[in-house]
Amino acid sequence: MTKTTIVIPNYKGIDYIDNCLSSIYKGTVIPNVIMVDNNSKDGSLALVKEKYCQVKIIEFTDNMGFCKAVNAGIKAADTPYVLLLNNDTEVDNHMVSCLEQALENDRKVFSAAAKMINLHAPERLDGAGDFYCAFGWAFARGKDKPAEGYDKPCRIFSACAGAAIYRRGIFDNIGYFDENHFAYLEDLDIGYRADIYGYHNKYVPEAKVYHAGSAATGSRHNAFKVTLSARNNIYLIYKNMPLLQFVINLPLLAAGHLIKFAFFLHKGLGRAYLAGILQGFRMAFSKQGRKNKVRFAWRNLPNYFWIQGQLWGNIVRRGL
Repeated sequence: MTKTTIVIPNYKGIDYIDNCLSSIYKGTVIPNVIMVDNNSKDGSLALVKEKYCQVKIIEFTDNMGFCKAVNAGIKAADTPYVLLLNNDTEVDNHMVSCLEQALENDRKVFSAAAKMINLHAPERLDGAGDFYCAFGWAFARGKDKPAEGYDKPCRIFSACAGAAIYRRGIFDNIGYFDENHFAYLEDLDIGYRADIYGYHNKYVPEAKVYHAGSAATGSRHNAFKVTLSARNNIYLIYKNMPLLQFVINLPLLAAGHLIKFAFFLHKGLGRAYLAGILQGFRMAFSKQGRKNKVRFAWRNLPNYFWIQGQLWGNIVRRGL
């Protein structure tokens, strides 16, 4: 029985999608594949229809963003696991089986992240799971460090949805990707929610994926990305932190955002960052934002202690 459906959100993927799909079908485990197209006009959709007839395609008539695309794919899947994969990746032959094994070994695991390696500089790591710290900073563990490192599996704060497997049934318990995000930090948000509910997110170094990065937006820092990331970070904090935890972390959160503002101001993106902050407050206190807030439950108190330890500890890890 096929255990996994790979869901690939596609937008302007003409330079990568062929190699991505080709690498999947060379693997030792052949999963179901769903591509959700966000109204690409670059020929990538036509290429997949012509060359990969086994791929199920969901087409949007507009760019609906990452979250809506992957939610559509997750809900269309009929396998126990769903594996989210960026279109600018190439996967190792054993990637799917390694990620499946991580979920089968521990029923508490909600997601398992692959070892992401820089496609254009394979000696460098692109990420070994995602962390979040009390400065309000999200970061890819090990980014740009030597790729031969980070070879031990471990629990992480959240999995990067560019290459991660999820236990599909848990979405019904904790909710799906928050479509208010559109893109950026949505994977951190859902990993955060899983942590609150007592599930685990794991890093699996045996599962290797080669990632180009910034294929849709074109650069690591740009006004679109900076604005959305700043907006979504404010929203994420509001959604997931109960009031007491927010008060405890407020001095560090304020310092972290001031440092980020200075950083983006130096890059000429200060206005974009401030615009995102303001949009984040508006989104958080909107009717939909208040509805989506994770309600505190005493049964989850031990999980909040673990999260707080991560928020403080990851300040140190950020420098490693």
